[in-house]
Amino acid sequence: MQTSTEIPEVAIGGQVKRTIAILGAGGDLTERLLLPGIAKVADASPDVELHIIGAARTPQTRDEWRDVVRQSLDDAGVSQRTIDSLVSRSEFVATDASSAEELRELLEACPSSPLLYVALPPVMGEKVAAALAELDLPDDVRIAIEKPFGESEESARALNEALAAVVPEDRLWRIDHFLGTPAAVELIRSRERIEASGVPVGDVGSTTKGTGDTRDAESRGRVEIIFEEGLGIEGRGAFYDDTGALRDMLQSHLMLMLALTAMEQPGEEPGALDDALAVVLRATRVWDEHPVSARRARYAAGEVDGNRLPAYADEEDVDADRGTETLAELTLRVDTPRWRGVPFVLRSAKAIGEARQEIVLTPGDGAAPTRIPLRAPADDSSADPYARVIAGLLTGNTLLSVRGDVAEELWRIVTPVLEAWESEAGELPEYAAGTVGTDA
Repeated sequence: MQTSTEIPEVAIGGQVKRTIAILGAGGDLTERLLLPGIAKVADASPDVELHIIGAARTPQTRDEWRDVVRQSLDDAGVSQRTIDSLVSRSEFVATDASSAEELRELLEACPSSPLLYVALPPVMGEKVAAALAELDLPDDVRIAIEKPFGESEESARALNEALAAVVPEDRLWRIDHFLGTPAAVELIRSRERIEASGVPVGDVGSTTKGTGDTRDAESRGRVEIIFEEGLGIEGRGAFYDDTGALRDMLQSHLMLMLALTAMEQPGEEPGALDDALAVVLRATRVWDEHPVSARRARYAAGEVDGNRLPAYADEEDVDADRGTETLAELTLRVDTPRWRGVPFVLRSAKAIGEARQEIVLTPGDGAAPTRIPLRAPADDSSADPYARVIAGLLTGNTLLSVRGDVAEELWRIVTPVLEAWESEAGELPEYAAGTVGTDA
């Protein structure tokens, strides 16, 4: 087993035999991201033998499931040999994830050491944990659970307690694939670009408080973490309308990138990265302790890259009266000696005309900003974030897993904004699809 201080690489050395049993195999995430990530690890690692079991409440035949696997992998950029091998070792077991007996049958169907991958809505997390707690689990079982981890700070804590009764932390992976992005890996390995950026400048030990107006604070620099994309919701209205941009992107992905940006260089001992992230997140608050610097909006009809998009409110499976945002922006403060008084702006938006996915560190002295891209090159399978995270799962490396206390802090930070938005009445501001992000 690798130590928890090594960053997992997509190519795994040594022989590994695992069965990945996917709870929620009928979901979009499995076909779009998870299966291609698994295939890229297998393609780069000739001594890895993987079996894949799809598990969902709605039954499929083996041939139907194998068709899903093959279609998912056809555009994954892996060899035909890898595709044929994974398809031939794929099975489907109809499974109610809240049933202890059906989970036992699923685990017994695994021909090699089981890796149970929970790709289900957050409301199911505790139910799965409760069912697993009734079983005598194999000593080598590993459990992975997709973000979001719970639906609030309270539910994240309850989920952590339920999972702790099932497996120890070193056999549990809370999956946020942004930890496997090239930007995250760079920030874990080195603080060089952060130090060279000139942010923050001036008196980094200042105790100046935020005022809701960040102009004075920006004399000490500014950090933006932006994920804007041209895509709309792409037929995922049932999921997205229950989630929104703040929960989908800021609460997890972008907040973790904030912590990686603002942390001090972690040590080499196990758990040092998690400790460094936790220090930053415990010091992070919404600017001026209330959500005056948070904003939200949703896209109206418009055109992106020559494609006409309907208004979000008119998308299939969307409740227009629900007020779900497709743009969310937060300004946060990190009250550590290095970053005190420097605004961190997090923004995510869909249907944007000029997509941006980057961390931008702008010094307060007018010097050129430092830009760290968040997107991996499309033709570099070694940079695929899901593949890197899955490689950690297969080798027992927990470095790119979100620790339980970190997951709880992520929810704590956004709670004031969620509560304020839930209590607000009135029309949600709109921006035309195709609008430049800064104008949205």
